[in-house]
Amino acid sequence: MVAAAAETQWMSPYEVARERNVEENKRKMEALNLRHLSAVIKEAPKTPSPMKPKRRRPIEDAVVVPSPPRRSRRLANLPELKYAEIAPHTADRMTRSPRKPACRIYFANRGSISMKARLEATRKAEELESELDHEIPSFVKAMLHSHVVRGFWLQLPSHFCDTYMPKQDSIITLVDEKDEEFDTKYLAYKKGLSGGWAGFALCHGMQDGDSAVFQLIKPTTFKVYIIRAASDDVSEVDE
Repeated sequence: MVAAAAETQWMSPYEVARERNVEENKRKMEALNLRHLSAVIKEAPKTPSPMKPKRRRPIEDAVVVPSPPRRSRRLANLPELKYAEIAPHTADRMTRSPRKPACRIYFANRGSISMKARLEATRKAEELESELDHEIPSFVKAMLHSHVVRGFWLQLPSHFCDTYMPKQDSIITLVDEKDEEFDTKYLAYKKGLSGGWAGFALCHGMQDGDSAVFQLIKPTTFKVYIIRAASDDVSEVDE
């Protein structure tokens, strides 16, 4: 007791009260004999509880019920469209350019084209343009590899497009010297001919080094005159 009193004199009132409560709880647990009861429960044999048998649900074959294809609610009451039977309006579609046999397209080779021959073709094209009606807008375009071999993209003069060409994408018709017509796609924001130009170039055997005169005979129609560049070693393939 003396030792306990000596210990408590250095403790705060809260700690003294806490120690008193701890001792009181120990005496209560001893009086209830909880340690003995917990030991008896641990040593008691465990008897497994009977398990209820699981009932397996019978698996039935799934019945596939055909259902109509999913459609928008807004279109559910409308008749089904068969797009294969609907042809675009003739004024809004491009006519496919006739193509020459592959042997004439890819194996027609005039040999190497010198810079002198290129300049001569351009000179002849400019001379031809000078003989045309000056009231009708026109320009000369020298053909490059990207125009007539792989890219098949024909960039038109920017100043000509700003003055005479449509301000939105349009179908531009090219008329050759035999009055055969070829539809091409004009991209206004790029100022050039894309779809359909490849068919025109291949059909007429146009090659790197040639020059062409484009005469705007109608707001969306060009008359095209082709000037061939003379090759250095192989005679020109007849059109």
